[in-house]
Amino acid sequence: MVPNRGLLTLEQLWVEVEADRIDTVLIVVTDMQGRLQGKRLSARFFLEEVAAHGSEGCNYLLAVDVDMNTVDGYAMSSWERGYGDFVMRPDLSTLRAMPWHDGSALVFADLSWEDGKDVVASPRQILRHQLARLAERGWGAYVGTELEFLVFQDSYEDAWNRHYQDLTPANQYNVDYSIMGTSRVEPLLRRIRNSMDRAGMYVESAKGECNLGQHEIAFRYADALSTCDNHVLYKTGAKEIAAQEGMSITFMAKPNEREGNSCHIHISLRADDGTPVMYGDGEHGLSPIGEHFIAGQLACMRDFTLLYAPNVNSYKRFAPGSFAPTAIKWGLDNRTCALRLVGHSGSSLRIENRVPGGDVNPYLAVSALIAAGLYGIENELSLEDAYGGNAYNSGADQVRATLREACADWTGSALARTAFGDEVVDHYANNARVELAAYDRAVTDWELFRNFERT
Repeated sequence: MVPNRGLLTLEQLWVEVEADRIDTVLIVVTDMQGRLQGKRLSARFFLEEVAAHGSEGCNYLLAVDVDMNTVDGYAMSSWERGYGDFVMRPDLSTLRAMPWHDGSALVFADLSWEDGKDVVASPRQILRHQLARLAERGWGAYVGTELEFLVFQDSYEDAWNRHYQDLTPANQYNVDYSIMGTSRVEPLLRRIRNSMDRAGMYVESAKGECNLGQHEIAFRYADALSTCDNHVLYKTGAKEIAAQEGMSITFMAKPNEREGNSCHIHISLRADDGTPVMYGDGEHGLSPIGEHFIAGQLACMRDFTLLYAPNVNSYKRFAPGSFAPTAIKWGLDNRTCALRLVGHSGSSLRIENRVPGGDVNPYLAVSALIAAGLYGIENELSLEDAYGGNAYNSGADQVRATLREACADWTGSALARTAFGDEVVDHYANNARVELAAYDRAVTDWELFRNFERT
């Protein structure tokens, strides 16, 4: 047992290594798809060499598709450039125990080139850039993410071999808020919750959701970078723990025709002294900055949708009456809107973006939220009235319906290029085009059933 049940200092790691309780350190980065990539290092080698100097990794990690195939179109990494290395520089403030793997610890890394310059298209560096823009104003962002997932009794290997057909969900009926229904899966969920707690995360709760075998574990909000680090580690850890139990979990945005997996993202701003920036004496408890921040979200929604919904499958969530948004509206505790204002006063007042699904890369989505808010603040955008009815029937501008539309908006967006830079815009536009090309080549089961005999 690690003495502080979570985050470690280098001195504490030395103690654990000398006591033969930790022998392995994972150094990890997050790729474009929001997955952890990296190496398992000897703990002693990490302490003696890597902690101070970093480690190397092939720069194709930010230039491949979901199957790890090398693809064309990336300026930073290609066959012509030789697929060289970038440097993984450990952020020692993230060093922690990894209790679901014996004798293991983990540390997140920032990516730089050999000359020390940032790899600007790295998700963690993109978020750091937006946080630096906030810091220039003396502000910080606080974020919470709510990830839903489906649990199946089948192992990942069985699911693969069965082409993900006829899997057995952990629950056979809607267990939203059900205590009896969620008890069926409590041994797995309890192990996940306790493991994340011992990895330095603050677990709040777990509850059932609407789809068969669908659940959610909620964590306390934190500063934006910590929340995103915790998000991707939790997502990886939950899958690994499920696999150890002979089960499987998917965070796929729309795994079947029932309710999809959402990832609602809550965000608020605070000054360096902890004062809430968005709270004030205006209507609904908002300050002028809070109003501009929300107005920016609405104004930039289409331009930045690619960062909220990165895959072809992401867009299948957006259906009327599904609790996934279709209308670009905001409301007071209104779950039919893309943006929901929640909390009552002070630091609890925050905006929730309901567009992202469980497949989102949190660093990119939170970066988009900050960039959109700053656009609204810098241009002092006026906030439209809160929508009080069923936003599905509002007639408002709609959330983009396809990845192809979102990619076109992103690629042609002057707002995106100003906020993120050409390199980031072009890099993630290429990622979307690669995904679309793969989808366009695929022949689906739906096409076979519809056309094999009857056309």
